[in-house]
Amino acid sequence: MRIGVLGGGGWGTTLTILLDSKDHDVAQWVFEADETERMRRTRENATFLPGVRIPDRIRITNSQQEAVRNAEIVVLATPSRTVRDVMVRIHEDAAADLAKAQAIVIGSKGLEPKTLLRMSEVLGQVLPDTFRSKVVVLTGPSHAEEVSRRVPTAVVGASSHPESAALVQEAFSTEWFRVYTNDDVIGVEIEAALKNVAANAAGICDGLGFGDSTKGALLTRGLVEISRLGEALGARPATFSGLAGMGDLIATATSRHSRNRRLGEAIGKGMKLEEALAASKMVVEGVGTAHAAVDLARRARVELPIAEQVRAILYDGKSPTTAIRELLARDLKAEPRALTRG
Repeated sequence: MRIGVLGGGGWGTTLTILLDSKDHDVAQWVFEADETERMRRTRENATFLPGVRIPDRIRITNSQQEAVRNAEIVVLATPSRTVRDVMVRIHEDAAADLAKAQAIVIGSKGLEPKTLLRMSEVLGQVLPDTFRSKVVVLTGPSHAEEVSRRVPTAVVGASSHPESAALVQEAFSTEWFRVYTNDDVIGVEIEAALKNVAANAAGICDGLGFGDSTKGALLTRGLVEISRLGEALGARPATFSGLAGMGDLIATATSRHSRNRRLGEAIGKGMKLEEALAASKMVVEGVGTAHAAVDLARRARVELPIAEQVRAILYDGKSPTTAIRELLARDLKAEPRALTRG
């Protein structure tokens, strides 16, 4: 199968390597021309995935048109804030090739900052209606640093069309990367975006020197508010107990590989947001999502206490200890019987 991967970061490179392992004909588009040439020459993404070899037969290109030419599956693995621009350009420059694709896989996680749209909604605005049945969201507990080295995990391929989800499941599944299908696109995308905010919060707790008990309570309540927003938008509550929900949240909020947790830790230790962002080579999606998520929740009339405090810490310079104190001082109540209540 011929597959084009759009994105030269760690996740895009990882998916390229994974797909090559199944003998697919894979091309990878990298935005920067100098990075494209360096990756071709060294067969390594030294910036985002050092120490992992890129197989020789993978075609690395600086041309989006070349990457998607005759592709049966197109994979989108760029930062969420660039998804619209990338897909607009692809549709303008390579509409015929894009139309031939049987599936468009979204590997980007986040909310579009200005519109507050999920990534599949962005594609819905950019592409003709005929593409809606082809869109599949790929998400779950999957760090590039681990998947690229064949550390086992399981993820979800979510689509409103079972045939598209099944196609992606078959194309991506390996002995170490198991793909389950799901039809709750709203749920998996809301979780994929907001778990990064929860990871920021978990990192802040680490930076403040709090313990495992704190983080356990924080992540449990974080999952409650994420699922609360998801359900308000039409998601199924059960989704948040699965791989795209609890699984991805645990991996992102506890791992040494998590850029979102690391940034939160730096903030908890007293670093300013600008300094923490400058210290990260990778895009920290939770920073932009914290702002968008609170706005989206207010639009949906849903309360996100943890996300609101994270946004205040990141953007308003609020003291993390004050934020924690205010969370604990909220009105006392019973724990909900259902995940999304309370």
